[in-house]
Amino acid sequence: MSVVPFIEGNRILEIGHGPGHLQRILLTLRHRSGQARNLFAVGIDESAQMGRLAKRNLTRRSSSLRSSQQANFHSPSQPAYTQINLTRGVGQHLPFPDEAFDTIFATFPTEYITDPGTLAEVKRCLSDGGRFIILPVAWPKNRLLDWLFKVTSQSPTEAMEIVKSRLEEPFVHAGFISEIHTVEVQSSTLLIVLATKPSR
Repeated sequence: MSVVPFIEGNRILEIGHGPGHLQRILLTLRHRSGQARNLFAVGIDESAQMGRLAKRNLTRRSSSLRSSQQANFHSPSQPAYTQINLTRGVGQHLPFPDEAFDTIFATFPTEYITDPGTLAEVKRCLSDGGRFIILPVAWPKNRLLDWLFKVTSQSPTEAMEIVKSRLEEPFVHAGFISEIHTVEVQSSTLLIVLATKPSR
């Protein structure tokens, strides 16, 4: 959910969709700034099992949205859900045409996300000025971690800066304009990489 405010455009790809939690959010994301959005959201995952689980979760969600739509007498020309688009594949070989997406994102991915093959494929599939959003890590907020920093004479801020610079490096090397955002949530601090494909 924390990556959603960073999403731009209407053509969106999630790499590693897992059980489909963010795809479900995208199904219901119909309004931003008071204007209806016709999202084309796609999810790709290497795991066939995750694909089946996500499809089941999204099919249930679509059914409940259709029921809600009928109960609220929405016009048939403005459906309250979008089509479910899931496919199986890996980040290093995205089965999509050049510049197919405005935003590509991944949450808590493994090291494949910084693989040069993945970064090249993402860059190819993004439109000019498109965004690659990665939520690679959540920094927990707890007393034990605070105590460990204190006992080892380390600063959480210093450790965070080291992590940020290491996270940003592969995206810069791949030719993205990269920045790291921190988002505070109740139990942790999230680090979000925002890598933008430069416009030609």
